[in-house]
Amino acid sequence: MIHFFDPGNEKMAAKVPSIAPTVDILLGNLEDAVAADRKEAARSGLVKIAKATDFGDTQLWTRINSLDSPWALDDLLTLVTEIGDKLDVIMVPKVEGAEDIHYVDRLLAQLEAKAQVQRPILVHAILETATGVANVEEIAGASPRMQGISLGPADLAASRRMKTTRVGGGHPGYLVREDPHGEDGSAPRATFQQDLWHYTLARMVDACAAHGILPFYGPFGDIKDTTACEDQFRNAFLLGCVGAWSLHPVQIGLAKKVFSPAPADVAWARRVIGAMGDGTGAVMIDGKMQDDATYKQCQVVVELAEALAARDPELRDAYAAAETQQNEE
Repeated sequence: MIHFFDPGNEKMAAKVPSIAPTVDILLGNLEDAVAADRKEAARSGLVKIAKATDFGDTQLWTRINSLDSPWALDDLLTLVTEIGDKLDVIMVPKVEGAEDIHYVDRLLAQLEAKAQVQRPILVHAILETATGVANVEEIAGASPRMQGISLGPADLAASRRMKTTRVGGGHPGYLVREDPHGEDGSAPRATFQQDLWHYTLARMVDACAAHGILPFYGPFGDIKDTTACEDQFRNAFLLGCVGAWSLHPVQIGLAKKVFSPAPADVAWARRVIGAMGDGTGAVMIDGKMQDDATYKQCQVVVELAEALAARDPELRDAYAAAETQQNEE
């Protein structure tokens, strides 16, 4: 999860040391949700927090203001020169093409050299305009600094003139209806809500996979609707996303639950890998055929589980217990 906080909000800032160990990425937000008259306070607040906090294994990111705003240049000038060695990734909003990434890449190189930053700061793009979606493949491959791309559904909806005012999630009016039953057209017919973001998310995942970077689902704005949030996160996880944004602490647990493979799935994947030997040919396990394609799928699950288990003792124990149970059966 990428957990957002307002570094200019003293109440939020005070919680940073306790929240940092519970998330993978902590992001100081300078863009949307920060009022124009508080932009400088948010920027200076992030500098103060970064200098005062030991983030441990948690990465520190920031979302700067959009490149066409009056604040973006000062965001980069201040943050790279003041806390460049602590920043892992800079998230760039409303990216529309490779030229936006080229600009940030070149400016970062100059500022890193000036400030003697010891490692390159990576770049994460947000896909939130129709033009950005049209150019997502070139954005994904625009720079060696590219870390990944997130879906920004709210601004994208506005850019496309979509008729939804929700931040992420679906819409009850976007549905399909089953055919009439016989001659009676007035009889009740089941409806099924559709996913507004499936096309864009799938295209973004493909672009990221093709260039070796990481796709993320973005925000889910209805904090109270944890059920729908979990469903949306799971859709993104199954489609290939590696994580999502959390806007409130209640969403941290949802993201951790959804984007960590279930212990039973990990145990099954390990069983398939063990049965396949060198990964070629085909075997039958519980009446189901497994071949080199499923072997590769299982490797994806196991590699993710091992990476997560290295950070999370609870997950490590759960995965070990599930494998032991499966072996006993």
